[in-house]
Amino acid sequence: MKKLLATSCVLGFAAMAPAAFAAESCGNVSIVSMTWQSAEVLANLDQFILNKGYGCNAEVIVGDTVPSLTSMVEKGQPDLAPEGWTGLVPEVIANGTKEGKIQILGDALQDGGQQGWWVPKYLVDAHPDIKTIADALKHPELFPDPENPSQGAVFNGPQGWGGTLISTQLFTAYDGKGHNFNLVDTGSAAGLDGSLARAYERKQGWIGYYWAPTALLGKYEMVMLDFGVPYDGAEWARCTSVADCPDPKPNAWPIDKVATIITTPFAERAPADVKDYLSKRSWSNKTVNGLMAWMSDNQATGEDGAKHFLKENPDLWTPWVSPEAADKIKAAL
Repeated sequence: MKKLLATSCVLGFAAMAPAAFAAESCGNVSIVSMTWQSAEVLANLDQFILNKGYGCNAEVIVGDTVPSLTSMVEKGQPDLAPEGWTGLVPEVIANGTKEGKIQILGDALQDGGQQGWWVPKYLVDAHPDIKTIADALKHPELFPDPENPSQGAVFNGPQGWGGTLISTQLFTAYDGKGHNFNLVDTGSAAGLDGSLARAYERKQGWIGYYWAPTALLGKYEMVMLDFGVPYDGAEWARCTSVADCPDPKPNAWPIDKVATIITTPFAERAPADVKDYLSKRSWSNKTVNGLMAWMSDNQATGEDGAKHFLKENPDLWTPWVSPEAADKIKAAL
């Protein structure tokens, strides 16, 4: 975990006194900001709301999923992980909750983390019969390979990504080759993004691996195809997620649970209204996609994004907080 980031400047004692007195009811709160955009803006949103609405002394620290969530279980710090992808560290989460070291307050993302194969919405609007991966693979002519237009193309992520491995197995499972498709290695995150953006700007067909929430899906309206089958955990472990398994079967990509996680020591000392806010604070992938698109277009920081969200979406966030906190937050904006 990287060192603590300073989040406040030194103020005169007289100016500090009221804030310090108010903060006694909430105290110091350390909030981990993971190293991706949605987690960064959510950490800054929690910091602003806790400080301005509830008189906390919250600061944001930089971390990442495995070390930060492990530290919460083993050391009781940081206090709060606003966007914890629990499926990335299932044993840590299971052991931490079982031992009473951490508590899961609710879903940070209402829709969960979504991964799969996506197509542009304009293509689905023009071809409403395309609902599943199998449906799309019947039409290689709608998704021409830029290098060989006589064949279709499924765009994959770069080598080394877990999602790329699984997408490769699904390509085999759904017989992409047999349907006259090529699996395209885009080489990098930028290459994958570029292939989608070029196709979208030209209103061409595109099908490939992607995930939500992301800024790109806030800019380009995409539809995730149905897998046509339910998630099979045993098959996932046997073959879908195993690179050298030769006979993968069609399978659904499970939704990743993305939760608000706090340490038990923080839960025991935090005021009830603070925990109530953290339990209610949950937003949709569509909301996050749009916010991240705005941040990318404006080269905005997580702090900028948090303030933009609060200014533009009072109908979304005011139900999360008490009326008194809402008034203080609006005044601070």
